[in-house]
Amino acid sequence: QRKKQMSFEGFLRYMNSKDCLIFKRDHTIVYQNMSYPLRDYFISSSHNTYLISDQLIGPSHLWGYSSALMKGCRCLEIDCWDGPQNEPIVYHGHTLTSKITFRTVIEVIDKYAFAVSDYPVVLSLENHCSPKQQEVMADYLETILGDKLLTTIIGDTFPTDLPSPELLKFKILIKNKKVGTLEETVLRRGLDSHGEIGEFLEEVEQSEDDETEESTLLPPKSPQIKRRNAIRRSPPLPRKKLKTKKIKLAMELSELVIYTKAEKFKSFEHSRANQKFYEMNSLGEVRARKLAKQTANEFVLHTANFITRIYPKGTRATSSNYNPQEFWNVGCQMVALNFQTPGLQMELQNGKFMDNGGCGYLLKPEFMRDSATQFNPYNVTGNHNPITLSIRLISGYQLPPSNLSRTNKADPLVQIEIHGVPEDQVKQQTCVIKSNALCPRWNETFTFNVQVPELALVRFVVEDQISLAANEFLGQYTLPLLCMNKGYRHVPLFSKLGDRLDPASLFVYIWYY
Repeated sequence: QRKKQMSFEGFLRYMNSKDCLIFKRDHTIVYQNMSYPLRDYFISSSHNTYLISDQLIGPSHLWGYSSALMKGCRCLEIDCWDGPQNEPIVYHGHTLTSKITFRTVIEVIDKYAFAVSDYPVVLSLENHCSPKQQEVMADYLETILGDKLLTTIIGDTFPTDLPSPELLKFKILIKNKKVGTLEETVLRRGLDSHGEIGEFLEEVEQSEDDETEESTLLPPKSPQIKRRNAIRRSPPLPRKKLKTKKIKLAMELSELVIYTKAEKFKSFEHSRANQKFYEMNSLGEVRARKLAKQTANEFVLHTANFITRIYPKGTRATSSNYNPQEFWNVGCQMVALNFQTPGLQMELQNGKFMDNGGCGYLLKPEFMRDSATQFNPYNVTGNHNPITLSIRLISGYQLPPSNLSRTNKADPLVQIEIHGVPEDQVKQQTCVIKSNALCPRWNETFTFNVQVPELALVRFVVEDQISLAANEFLGQYTLPLLCMNKGYRHVPLFSKLGDRLDPASLFVYIWYY
């Protein structure tokens, strides 16, 4: 304009443009240092990736893999069983979920692995195949993935630490049990291992899916617990008498395991004494939760040294999810969720991994990478940089209609939640604006004191008050606290299924110091 002024319409357009989004623009590309060892990152991970509904009778589908990869997931799970005609198949064993062939799964992964991120993909094999079909698996991995498959160490000298995501760009890593050491694999390089079978003994406590009460493994906290345990089971077995089973592995598959060897977790002190840098553990959520509550700092020290994967307990037949935050709080790198199940847990996952350009790798805060760290999420002390966050919720704009109100005019309210270490978990809510979803105005200010901002996520939830007892979900937006822009900003809203509810948004003023 001639007056060198902005018109009112122009100003409105500007306020609604990308420049005024709440999410920091420079966090929409990879901006973190990607040259630290792999274990120094949170890694976007999915559980039973082949399922697209429930765990017992739902369909197994290739779409599970392509859609997880398109959401930036970098660790996929493949449950492999012997199939007819020497073709390994993928499904949830001993259930009625439908079956897909291992070959087609690998073809889909080959096609989509690097569609949204250049950084490495880890295939977590839950391997129930005979050595004969394991050879077929190894063959498919090598022929279909070609150069993408990591088949040996990077560089010529034997490593003493994990390589970085940067060095592993465009590589696919196999996580599976392994016979012997990485040194032996490197020495055997170039030899044909076809037809060879390796064996080793492994202690059996319980199967991967059956998270039983592991009270024999943990010291009782108090005399009452001791008595209760005594009633529930005859004298606890001494640790040493655990059954062992013989594991048979096709050497051809074993040799493909380089930096991600699956190793059974015994205890933190056993890992400190014996675990090698390329060995990683998988823990069920029940056992992991106990360890996190009882020895949080030891857990953080363990994850500062080794990659740890958490998976949902086997009783979650409907593919429900646990809250990933409690395991990020102790530094677990691979917190595996059922990507097919919408809800709060996947909203936290998607919100957290929007950071760093959505590449699926987030550099852990420095106090979680230090191998002498004192950090304990349940008892935050020391020199953290607490933040005072102030959010003025000004108004809403074209909020989605309510399905449940007769007039379709919602009575909206907004909840603002902080998810982080236990001390930071809090939610506050606005008053209800009666029958106005078009442009409700709240003009309320909320203040939060956040002790560990590096681990905090902020979630805006818009609800319709149907009655005094019940609210209906209208939309939400979740993002890491440190990805928030200051000043006047608009907050886009997403549906339960994760779709953008354009043009619905909230208008806020953000400040923190």
